[in-house]
Amino acid sequence: MVASEASFVPSIELVESVPSGAIADDTSIPNTDETWLAMVRGARRSVAVGQFYVAERPTDSLLPDRLGPVVQELGAAARRGIAVRFLVDAGFMRRYPTSLDHLRSLGVTVRELDTAKLMGGVQHAKYLVVDEEDSYVGSANFDWRSLDHIHELGLRVRSRRIAAAFLAAFDGDWVAAGGKASSPLAYGNPSEPELIGDAEVLPVMSPRGHLPDPRFWDLERLVAALDGAKREIRVQLLSVELVGHDGSRFEVLDAALRRAAVRGVKVHLLLSNWQKTSKKLGAALGLAKVPGIEVRFVNVPPDPRGFIPFARVVHAKYLVVDDDVAWVGTSNWGGDYFLRSRNLGLMVRSPSLAAQLRGVFDRLAASSLAEVADPSRAYEPPRIGD
Repeated sequence: MVASEASFVPSIELVESVPSGAIADDTSIPNTDETWLAMVRGARRSVAVGQFYVAERPTDSLLPDRLGPVVQELGAAARRGIAVRFLVDAGFMRRYPTSLDHLRSLGVTVRELDTAKLMGGVQHAKYLVVDEEDSYVGSANFDWRSLDHIHELGLRVRSRRIAAAFLAAFDGDWVAAGGKASSPLAYGNPSEPELIGDAEVLPVMSPRGHLPDPRFWDLERLVAALDGAKREIRVQLLSVELVGHDGSRFEVLDAALRRAAVRGVKVHLLLSNWQKTSKKLGAALGLAKVPGIEVRFVNVPPDPRGFIPFARVVHAKYLVVDDDVAWVGTSNWGGDYFLRSRNLGLMVRSPSLAAQLRGVFDRLAASSLAEVADPSRAYEPPRIGD
């Protein structure tokens, strides 16, 4: 990131974290923690962070800590006069309140968004905007485990238009978290992609009804991408879900995948082994029964030093259609994410990014960690938490 207007060059790059000792770290893809550190260190005016929650490594743990340096760098930015704002979900923060207290002690301004009251869900987006021009969005929570024990993917985009779109959502939520009624902030034309190298980039977000502009809604864009597939679809997610927390059915994306298979499109899904819970397993196995759809579960082995709760899992959320269309975001594929929760992402038409994502997907799908889902098999639920 450069200071002068004339030398600012928009760019886009893939960012990744992998479970250490289980998935090889591709040195051609920057690591999430290194990217966050570089962005915050380069800040000259402002840092805005939207996250589901904050979870620092327990003080009694001897495991590596990639989040700690990022937290300290946010404090260093605040001390040098950078306006550092940090937004989290009010409901989920109760699980890790001390981490927020630590951020506040470092000079970071923290607000908690009552997303359940405002939207009906949670502040699930994970993103970072620096100086209104440098953004990260992806699957990684602000959690020490996300940076060393979970597979995460995101995008770093140097673009003032993309930053403005994310800040339009952030600033509205920030005002609401401060106890005032928020109103959508103005933003150009969300239907016009920005050209960054060979990439046409569109910001997308949810939930419907709480957007700077209704044309930002990601669900419609995802369905259009799936319906436009001609040869092949690849999707990696933590989970696909047909039933929401309130018991309502959500079959929009399930139906789009089935339509693609009927057209002769080859559909490949990589899902975490957390999908094997009784509530979610049926959605995956239902798709696995469809001719032309292959579903694989990814089983990340435990850390050899002992069990780590809520870790050792694939958590990335991305889509690749044919040879040039991609989505990278923060939503799992369930109704709660698109209809009631704050999520962000990017739709990108780029042969080079699509090829890079296909490489990530295909290596994982071909690895010993991936097993083909068998609809006739009884699966053991995974150990997730304590």
